[in-house]
Amino acid sequence: MVSMMSPSVDAPRPARYRRRMVEPRQRWPLAPRELDEPHPSRLREDHPGRAEILARHAEALRDGTPGYLDPSSGLFVLSAGFLAKRGFCCTRGCRHCPYVT
Repeated sequence: MVSMMSPSVDAPRPARYRRRMVEPRQRWPLAPRELDEPHPSRLREDHPGRAEILARHAEALRDGTPGYLDPSSGLFVLSAGFLAKRGFCCTRGCRHCPYVT
């Protein structure tokens, strides 16, 4: 029996997108503050939801979860514990970045 499909359809296609191999990174030094204390440039002292944000962040640190849902936007925010375990700053402006000095 002869295949009705053309040979080009039967042949495997090359991957369109290939993941780049990430070079191993050195661990960055943590900022000289506790993980539960965000840098003032990332969470102002007068932020209206500061108390709720810090409470959710403390819960995430205590439970060892990667983060929490932001009370005002509903977006997932990574915890300082997760970011510290990762070992480097991604330079995307994370609220609880433990590397910002």
